[in-house]
Amino acid sequence: MYAYNQIDQTLVDERVSQFRDQTARFLAGKLDEEIYKQLRLRNGLYVQRHAPMLRVAVPYGVLDSTQMRTLANISRKYDKNYAHVTTRQNFQFNWPSIESVPDILADLAKVQMHAIQTSGNCIRNVTSDPLAGAAADEVEDPRVWCEIIRQWSTLHPEFSYLPRKFKFAVSGSTEDRVALQVHDIGLQVLRNAEGKVGFKVYVGGGMGRTPVIGKVIREFLPRTDFLTYLDSILRVYNLYGRRDNIYKSRIKILVNAIGINKFRCMVEEEWAQVRDSELKLTNTRINTITDAFNFIQYQDLPATNECHEQKLLTNPIFASWCQQNTRIHKKLGYRIVYISLKNHGQAPGDVNDLQMEGIADLADEFSMGEIRTTYSQNMVLAHVELVQLYSLWRKLNKLKLATPNIDTVTDLICCPGFDFCSLANATSIDVSDDIMARFKKLDRLYDVGELNIKISGCMNACGHHHVGHIGLLGVDKKGEDWYQITLGGSASNHTALGKVLGPSVEKSKIGDAIETIIEVYLELREIDENFIQTLKRVGRHPFKEKVYVDSN
Repeated sequence: MYAYNQIDQTLVDERVSQFRDQTARFLAGKLDEEIYKQLRLRNGLYVQRHAPMLRVAVPYGVLDSTQMRTLANISRKYDKNYAHVTTRQNFQFNWPSIESVPDILADLAKVQMHAIQTSGNCIRNVTSDPLAGAAADEVEDPRVWCEIIRQWSTLHPEFSYLPRKFKFAVSGSTEDRVALQVHDIGLQVLRNAEGKVGFKVYVGGGMGRTPVIGKVIREFLPRTDFLTYLDSILRVYNLYGRRDNIYKSRIKILVNAIGINKFRCMVEEEWAQVRDSELKLTNTRINTITDAFNFIQYQDLPATNECHEQKLLTNPIFASWCQQNTRIHKKLGYRIVYISLKNHGQAPGDVNDLQMEGIADLADEFSMGEIRTTYSQNMVLAHVELVQLYSLWRKLNKLKLATPNIDTVTDLICCPGFDFCSLANATSIDVSDDIMARFKKLDRLYDVGELNIKISGCMNACGHHHVGHIGLLGVDKKGEDWYQITLGGSASNHTALGKVLGPSVEKSKIGDAIETIIEVYLELREIDENFIQTLKRVGRHPFKEKVYVDSN
């Protein structure tokens, strides 16, 4: 993992000291509330419906076991014994007091963590593939490029007050596991026809009130031009992005307003001025960052193990977990393990203090001390020996972290909704509970197969409902919760925005509506056909007809 140098540590320590003074002055009535709001947001501190919320940065979703134990201790000492994993791979604490936040930030700084730029109109946490460095389909480790972005963007003086928040995603594999095309900038690592590694660059993607799929601004960007080109995009956006209307301030609005071709020309003009500047990367610089991620010492192991194969044959529950929650590793004899944070009765993405400490212990024992958070609000142990899977599974079971449901109906994404968020129009967590309860039986769950449900409590789309195979958007109708249903979204390589099925459905009937949609799919699907394939073949009408007949 990348470790802070002295500059990094000094910067974070000084920020803690500054914010401690700012908070003390605010609480003493010596700092205006509006001024303090801007300061606290740049330190990840929100004021939510019931209490403050602190969002902690987890750059590209990578933690070590010491950092995880610190998060567990913070949840116990300053919060209500749990934390929440977000779709940006960050952690959120939902119940800290304002007075305690400087102490929390000081504790984080001791383990090279912070909450800088997890809010505000700046470059937010860069997300990446949770399987980075381990995936069998990887072209190159994307964490290297995420770290380069982190170092360049943190407290960047020119980009600290952008027209609106700005989000990067970087993928180094052939399979998109980061929702690349619905980010302000998406970067896909690839090889060109000459075998050189570079980037396909998407710009202007996003969700919220105006969901947009990003457009390709450059088919191939050489590695050494990485930062100069990104800097040029940000400069154009900073100059021409709208600041007069919060709903029209994202880069997606600018790109759509002037067109991708004109926007590309504006970026190219800017790039011509900075391409050979000090931001141009050298191979030495790239290799230095790369070396920070080459700490894993793999053993030479056989591709199969007789003991493991026997456990698969004799323990069907373990076999189901291996099938659903583990993935192929680039190194023979290893597997990538997903830790499901979607246990029945648990809010999606929540993890308590004992589970966090348990995950830290398991990371030390089974995965070289490293932990990943995921876009889908789960966690990953990326380097587990095949022969150790059974022992790991048993220990995850004891922690209630072994639900074998990755990429199924119950592995749904869900924002905190009206239960916590002051922006939300409707609840989300109780709707997810209802859906999960209907698919407790594994036979039924596996019969449905891969199906992603995403739930948002408002138009801000923190639950990414636009790109769910089934998406739910909470709306308020005269003080009552209703839900708009969309079908056909996807955050994969073939990114698509879901289309509204029909009128919104009241809360008491939304669980039945989702179950009806799935039953229609099971009735109409052909052999080996997934939900999206069936929907494309038969259209929305059979689903709409059945849902609105049953909901009347």
